[in-house]
Amino acid sequence: MSSSSTATPPKRIETVRFARPTTGQQDEKPKPKPPVKYDALLHDQLRKYVYNFWEPLHYLDQGYGFQTWETSPVYSIRSWAYIALHLLPARAIRILNLEKRQSFFGVRAALAILCALCESKFYRAVVEKVNPHVGRYTLFLLATSAGMWSATSAFLPSSFAMMCNMVAFSYALDLPSRLNNQRTFAAILFFATGGIVGWPFSLAVAIPFVLEEMFVYGKDKIKPEAYSTWIAGRWARLVQGGLLASLLFVPVIAIDSLAYGKLTITPWNIVRYNIFPSSATGPELYGTEPWYFYLLNLTLNFNFVLPLALISFPALLVTRFVEYKRLGPRPMTDESSPFVLLTMRLAPFYLWLGILTMQAHKEERFMFPIYPLLCFNAAVALYLVRGWMEVAYIKATSSPYKASRSSIFGTFTLWVILITSFISISRTLSSIMYYHAPLDAVFNLQNAELPRLLNVTNLLITPPPAGSVDDGKNWVSTSKYEEEERHQIDLSPLKAFGGLKLCYGKEWYRFPGHYLLPEGVQAEFVKSEFNGLLPGHFTPSKEGAAGLWAWSRQGARVGHPALNDRNQEVLEFYADISTCDYLIDSDFPLRHSDSRPADLEPRYVADTATWDKVYCHEFLDAANSGRFSRLLWFPGSFWKENGFGFDGGNKFGEYCLLRNRKLAEARESRDWSKAGKV
Repeated sequence: MSSSSTATPPKRIETVRFARPTTGQQDEKPKPKPPVKYDALLHDQLRKYVYNFWEPLHYLDQGYGFQTWETSPVYSIRSWAYIALHLLPARAIRILNLEKRQSFFGVRAALAILCALCESKFYRAVVEKVNPHVGRYTLFLLATSAGMWSATSAFLPSSFAMMCNMVAFSYALDLPSRLNNQRTFAAILFFATGGIVGWPFSLAVAIPFVLEEMFVYGKDKIKPEAYSTWIAGRWARLVQGGLLASLLFVPVIAIDSLAYGKLTITPWNIVRYNIFPSSATGPELYGTEPWYFYLLNLTLNFNFVLPLALISFPALLVTRFVEYKRLGPRPMTDESSPFVLLTMRLAPFYLWLGILTMQAHKEERFMFPIYPLLCFNAAVALYLVRGWMEVAYIKATSSPYKASRSSIFGTFTLWVILITSFISISRTLSSIMYYHAPLDAVFNLQNAELPRLLNVTNLLITPPPAGSVDDGKNWVSTSKYEEEERHQIDLSPLKAFGGLKLCYGKEWYRFPGHYLLPEGVQAEFVKSEFNGLLPGHFTPSKEGAAGLWAWSRQGARVGHPALNDRNQEVLEFYADISTCDYLIDSDFPLRHSDSRPADLEPRYVADTATWDKVYCHEFLDAANSGRFSRLLWFPGSFWKENGFGFDGGNKFGEYCLLRNRKLAEARESRDWSKAGKV
């Protein structure tokens, strides 16, 4: 009997799937498979850039909000054109007769859906134009990573640039060709949209694409005597695409100029401030980080995916010498090498990481534009490493047949995906479970405390929340988040109090935005140990939320004269704490000691003579928690109390909504139904 190895054909080596060069005829494209659908992970994570984007949007929508120096017409480095794009989903909620609170989540849901569509297109392009295995790995890394969870629905220009980059790369992954104008013009259009409408620095990601378009044959097969004509045509097409894409400046400049009341080129203002600052200004005023900051931050958001992404090009080099046929057939003299083609697609991640690492001022959001490319690079590395394992197995067993029947390789990649997904999901849950209290506090204000206030002052029009009981001071609800089980409460009578003040001290950077505060409640700041510049208020619009035209908001054309680009504190932006009706504050007992002065940041929670606790929720004390335990979350009391154990585990404080006892007693001792408006 003959051996099975002699009767079975050699195992087919799967390659990175780049198309063969052509001499002018378009290859027939295979019929695309239906796109894979998956749910984008929505989240409630607060971002510190609420003031630069959510508050201006709230001003356009509702007529009031916080104004930062970036949205002052003196500096104008935030684009109202970009902000106005989000006005449509925000106001669409109003058609459904919902509150502005729902507009906040409606905008985030719209961003998440848009990002999911972009991810789907990017995934299909990787499957069809690179390799099915690489596509599947990319899909799972995109769907489960904590980094993408954070960036997906973030209202930030860098997130918008990330989405545009995904669509641009879905075209750029195809090979350049003199016959394929769609690839060139579509990729340029989406790269430009991300840079002009979103964040101008994201255009750096397109540099490898531009070089490929200028010099790499791709699908073209060019003889030496035709080279000059070919390259002139390529360059001319690239310039033509750039000129067409530059037309995006027209609506952006028009909208920004209308909003600021003067000719404004916001993309240039952003570049000028960050690249050509004066001696007293510049991004470094807001902090600098060591060179390895992004390596640590990306490890936090992507865990083992980052090392895979970093070794993608070295892995490609090794594969070139160990198993070139996995990349494709060796090129002729007038053809592009598969090695070069794949290198051009791995290069944007390295380029972006290198450029940003060299900058002194670093922030997590700056990496958003290349999050999908990080996942792509990691997927390529994982695929190439799997190929090495197959080569080693065949050499060890001398049997391609056994290699084709072995489950080792699939099991290896499966476990890599499962482990990194498990860690990422745990990291995502830690952000929710440990840091959700700022949202809980304002939710309780609107859905329990303010209805209680209206009830005791005889201004409550509709019944209190279903499942609630009045204990004399607070409505105690049996349902924490299930708003569908609550009666819709009309909070408009709050205007009778002349405007309630909700104050933030040291917790100013966790303010979730006016969208989550009902009308009749306005946020203010009280002095804390922070001595930098906090936002002022836009000049309120008389039309309020009734204004149909966003540009009737004249406050966008006026900036408080004290707003500055030097991060200098403005004391007049602070309210007297005795005038605050409510206060948001955190309390971490382990951080307090008798030797530490607390003049600016006293323990308000402990001052029961002045403040009543309305609502408090457990909040992670990151400074006193274990370095590793605080990064992840697992269910059960054991993890909560011990964490990893070796680093001391996690410690918790409280995040509280406090009520000014003196002001509350004076207000609640009157029958406002008879007193009328203040």
